[in-house]
Parts: sequence; C-alpha cells; structure tokens
Amino acid sequence: MAYVESLLHKCTSFLHLQQLHAHLLITGLFHFYPSRSKFLDFCATSFSAGSLPYAAAVFGFIPLPRTNDWNAIIRGHAQSSHPINAVTCYLNMLRASCKADALTCSFFLKACARALARIESFQMHAHVLKSGFDADVLLQTTLLDSYAKCGDLDHARKLFDEMSRRDIATWNALISGLAQGNCPYEALKLFNRMREGDDDGQGIMIPNEVTVLGALAACSQLGAVKEGDKVYDYIRKSYLDDNVIICNAVIDMYAKCGLVDKAYCVFESMRSSLSIITWNSMIMGFAMDGNGEKALQLFTQMVGGRVGPMPDDVTYLAALCACNHAGLVDEGVRLFELMEKNGVTKNVKHYGSVVDLLGRAGRLDEAYNIIVSMPTYPDIVLWQTLLGASKTYGNVEMAEKASRKLVEMGSSTCGDFVLLSNVYAAHERWNDVGRVREAMKTRDVKKVPGFSYTEMNGIIFKFFNGDKSHPNWREIYGKLEEISFKIREFGYEPETNYVLHDIGHEEKENALFYHSEKLALAFGLISTDDKSPININKNLRICGDCHVVIKLVSKLYDREVIVRDRTRFHRFNEGFCSCRDYW
Repeated sequence: MAYVESLLHKCTSFLHLQQLHAHLLITGLFHFYPSRSKFLDFCATSFSAGSLPYAAAVFGFIPLPRTNDWNAIIRGHAQSSHPINAVTCYLNMLRASCKADALTCSFFLKACARALARIESFQMHAHVLKSGFDADVLLQTTLLDSYAKCGDLDHARKLFDEMSRRDIATWNALISGLAQGNCPYEALKLFNRMREGDDDGQGIMIPNEVTVLGALAACSQLGAVKEGDKVYDYIRKSYLDDNVIICNAVIDMYAKCGLVDKAYCVFESMRSSLSIITWNSMIMGFAMDGNGEKALQLFTQMVGGRVGPMPDDVTYLAALCACNHAGLVDEGVRLFELMEKNGVTKNVKHYGSVVDLLGRAGRLDEAYNIIVSMPTYPDIVLWQTLLGASKTYGNVEMAEKASRKLVEMGSSTCGDFVLLSNVYAAHERWNDVGRVREAMKTRDVKKVPGFSYTEMNGIIFKFFNGDKSHPNWREIYGKLEEISFKIREFGYEPETNYVLHDIGHEEKENALFYHSEKLALAFGLISTDDKSPININKNLRICGDCHVVIKLVSKLYDREVIVRDRTRFHRFNEGFCSCRDYW
C-alpha cells in the first residue's frame, strides 16, 4: 500500500498515470483492493487532462466494484466541471447494491452543492438519518453547506439548530450561506453570536479567516459601516490582516459602504503585498464612488509598469466603470479602443460598459452601432442598457428597437417592460402604456418593488415605498412633512414626471414623496442628533426627485447623506452630490 502511494505521488502527468496503471496490472497489484481504490482516487481527482475519463474507463472494467472504488469515481465527478455526474454515479452505486458509507454521502453532497441540486440534498439528508451518520459533525456540516449553497436556508438553519455538536466549519458554512443568500443581517447576527458564546452551552468559538470573510461579505451587502468596523477591529486584533485575501475583502467592504478613503488606507497599508485583485478592488471602489480621476490615476500607474502588476480584463472593466460614473466619455472610448492593442481581449462586460457610457452621454446611435458590430452575439444586458439610456433621453424610436430585440431574445424581465412603458408615459402615450402593461399581465410579469434600508445602532431597518410598518411611522411621516415644508420654501417643486401613471397632479406628488429612500432619510434624521453621516442602500436606481430632495436636505439640515443605489454611490453634502448630477 505504501509502495503504491509512493509511486502515485511521483506521477506528474497523465502519461505517468497510464504507465503506473500498466505496472500495477503486470505486477498484479491492481487486483489488490486497497491499491486499486487508491489508484482510482488519485487518477479521478488528478488535475491532469484526461485523467477522470481514464479513471471512469478503468472503473468500468472492474467486475464488482467495492465502496471505495465507487467513492473514488463519485469524488472525481464531484470536483469536476460536471458535478451532476456524481449524482448519476451514486444512483448507479445503489442499483449495484453496494453500500454507501459516510464518505460516499460527503462526496455526493459536495456534488449537490456545486450542482445546486437541492432535492437530491434533501434525499441524502434522509439517508444520513436512516444510516445513523448524523453523529458525524463533518458530514452534517457538508449537508448544511449543500443546503446553504442550494439556497435552502430554512433547512440549513434548522439543521444547524438541531446539531448537538458544531465545529468552526459548521458556523462558517451557515454564516457564508446566509451572507451569500440574501440574508446578510442574519449572517452578522450569527457572527456576533459566535463571538459572544453560543446560547446552548457550547462555548465561545473563535472566528477564523473563513468566518470573517463571510461577515465582511454581509457588511458589504448591507452597507453596515459600524458592523464592518467591528469586524475589521477583530481582524487586526487577531493578526489576520497579514492575509491578502482578507485585506482585499476589507477594501471591498469599505468601498461598498461608501467609505472609499478607509478602503484606500487599507490599500496603502498593503503596499508590499498587493495582488491584482487588490488593485482591481481599489480601482472599482473609486469608480463606484464617482472618483474617476483617482481610479484612472491608479490604472495609469499599472499600465506604466511603475508599480503593481499589468492590468487584466477586470482592471480594464473597473477603469471603464470609472469613466462611466464620472462622465469621462472620451477617456472611456479611448481605453476601450486600446484594450486589444495592449493584449487584453474584450468580453461582453467591456462592451456593456462602453455602451452604458455612450448611452448615459446621450450618444445613442454610437452605442447602437457598437452593439450591432460586436464580433460575438450581444446578450440581453446590452439591449437592456440601450433601452435604459433611451428612457433617460426619451428616445422612443431607439427604445422600440431595443425592446424588439429583447422580445426576440425571449426576455421576460419586468424592467424591460417597465422601461418601455416609462418612455411612452413620459410622452403621455397612455394607449401604448396600456398595451405594454397588458403584455406584462399576459406574461405574468411583476414589477420589482423598490426598497431601501439603513443601519442605526447596529440594527438594519428596511423601508418600502409608502411603508407604514415601522413602529415610528407617524413620526417618520411627520418628519417628511417638515422636510417638504422647508424645501418648498427653498424653491423645491416636485418632479412629478417620475410618477409614470395617468393620475392627477396631487396624487403624483403624494406617490413621489413617500419613496423608500425618503422614508429612510427621515428615519435617519429623527434617530440621530449628531452630525454623523446617514447611510442608505437602495435596490434600484435613485429617482431624480429623490436626488433633488436629498441634495436640499443635506444643505438645510447640514447632514452628509450617502446613498448606494443599484449602480453607484451618491455622497450628498452641502447641497451637492458627488455624482455631479450624472448618473
């Protein structure tokens, strides 16, 4: 056995594996069960091209494969680019009446996690219980991870609560699953619960690198600055800040929370160990903040080869986004044209960014020509981008062109219908609006509701348009009335063209003034009496009227307001926005 293992570790190519297989057959060692399963496992999980198909072919000639033989093939498929094949192998194993062990279940569940096979995970859970493997913490954790990655967070939480013992990997699996599964607030609560000591007597669990990465991802989603500061404090106190991956995540977190200066401080502290991901994260952070000049300055340092690695396709995408958000149209077009000259191949995201750049600047014909002249077939997002720009500039003809293409491509996204409807509504073509909305009903397309959330004292509060679910909603609405009175005295007039319904002017004003970001803003004003910034996150783009109102509030109330919408940050201060009214 040791002899075979020694030979396996000397194999550095697929040819070596074939030669070893021939040697094992000639010497008769291949028919020795432990040696055979060891060879199959190494061959199936080797990164040499062709080794997995070869292992499967060798496996096919075994008259009566045993459990470890099956495990080797299932494990190989689970790690491959087609993990669903591991599920098929497992079913064949059951048909062959070969008994699965805990390792079989573990490899199968890893395949389910990668293939997003939720039902199969649930079925394996039943088998684990029936077989008495539920005392195995590692297997239970693998099952939990599979549920979480398949999006079944209810079962993942239930399994976590039912486990009599948990290790660090168990906590990490659920925290990461919640953070990536649109439950970031719950991920942070679990992270804090882990640090404070579990409530069922299992004691304090010390977070490791994987734990803090999950917590940072949750903070990034929520824009939870104070919680992010706490996580970063823990990272430094635990000496985890020498890990480049963690520092990259901290930069990303601060950038997504609108604190690009803090992100840059972390970037500067890493000068001796900056990776390409570090540079890309920092450039994208400046881009999202609207600081295109600083983003391009870093990009130029890389291109010049003075510092850092050479830019890759992600770097160019970040630089194009910087031009996009800062309105640097000519610079962006120049970068786009220089890409292939500098050995970087354009992909659909680069095309999408330059189409968005031209579309925002009103250069719709140029954007259209770039789409139709692409060497590859344009995707749905490109036409959606052009449709959005057509809506911004009220270009009905271009909007209809983009919309027809989207219909041809089978798109049924609510935003496509809503944008075309909005273009018609802005021109008061109510019959066309009705036609589009009738098509939405026919296809059962529902509009995504707008919502915003803000963090106060470590608690996340979420608001929908016209929301009255908050316990202090009367006070919030009272503050909005006060805001309305003050800004009207300052010359504000509601921009009712953003209410795209055929209703009366007064109803439009009411619908407009209770947008979710305005509710979050009013809540922020009544909840704090200091001069700290009010941070608001929104799932859609901020509307023009809300943008005007928040600019005025920042001046009249002397408060900095940071809004992260779907595409970028807006930093409002003293009546101005960092986007310079270009978004």
